[in-house]
Amino acid sequence: MLIYACISSHGFGHGSRTASVLAELASLKPDWRLVLSTGLPRAFLKLSLGPVPFEHRPCRWDVGVIQADALGADAPATLAALEDLDGSLPGLVEAEATWLEAQHQPLLVLGDVPPAAALLARRLQVPLVWLASFGWDTIHAPMGSGFQPWAERHRQLYAQGDLLLRCPLSLPMDWGLPEVRLGLTSSSPRLDLEWLAQDLALPPDREQVVLVSFGGLGMAMDPALLTLWPEHVFIGPDPLLATVPNGRCLPAGVRPLDLMPLTGRLITKPGYSSFCEAFSQGVGIHLVHRSGFAEAPVLEEDLRNHGWHRLLSQEAFRRGDWQLDQPLEPPRRGPLAVDGATTAARALISLLEGRSALPMGPGFRI
Repeated sequence: MLIYACISSHGFGHGSRTASVLAELASLKPDWRLVLSTGLPRAFLKLSLGPVPFEHRPCRWDVGVIQADALGADAPATLAALEDLDGSLPGLVEAEATWLEAQHQPLLVLGDVPPAAALLARRLQVPLVWLASFGWDTIHAPMGSGFQPWAERHRQLYAQGDLLLRCPLSLPMDWGLPEVRLGLTSSSPRLDLEWLAQDLALPPDREQVVLVSFGGLGMAMDPALLTLWPEHVFIGPDPLLATVPNGRCLPAGVRPLDLMPLTGRLITKPGYSSFCEAFSQGVGIHLVHRSGFAEAPVLEEDLRNHGWHRLLSQEAFRRGDWQLDQPLEPPRRGPLAVDGATTAARALISLLEGRSALPMGPGFRI
């Protein structure tokens, strides 16, 4: 069996989520072949999947939202990119379909969550499963009148799927599909914690250790702000953090997730995979407000409901008012289940081995 995962190039969170599911799938079905088709860097994919073998097809299946930084959205640039991508999709679909046909293996397309994955599945007449907490239809629709035709087209393509693996912390996905509801989808830390703490000279009290992570685009910040919090040690992927005594740069080969068992708090933007990882590792989230992206207010509300947290304005973040001396606000509801990756992997196996009672679309064949 070949699992062909079309993964959004919009951000690392989509890759992390899919990797958590595929890693579980590989543990249950080690003979299944995993192909990741995405514009995300191979080095990131390898770090996310660890020892799990995979193949990489460097393809760009979607646009997502063009951003200047982790907190800003550029609507005109996004619209132009959608139009540009549209011209290249027919060639991409045909090239990948030809390659997949040459593999002579049973096939499933897993989409997280480029609408164009439906074009490939339809061309090959193979099952299509979405792994999603939102679709680009819901994200693009509020961005202006010019996005309405795109949002409707996305919605039509999503409706061609056979199954939705619905992640928690999700937006509406009214695509008329059978679905399996998941718990948190997160991988597990892989590194020796004692070695990591010694290598980074971390204090033994995890409440003094703060992870600063804003995803693949990062977020420019003045490292001098760290000196406002001399009792804390800050770690993140930005090399500038290491220019001050209480700052550390995340070493190569270390994921933010690997560090979370040693971390008390995370300063970040609204992000699905970051939330899943922090929730699963008991890390409090200091959330920097984001506007112009439809997922952000939903994630902020879900954080209030399910995670220990504090909320920061962008202005407070930029002046260093990070509230690290304040207690975390408790969640208004209980924690979420942490078995989402396992549930998703088992649902894929059940579907492909014919144990699912879910109705499949007319193009379904294995």
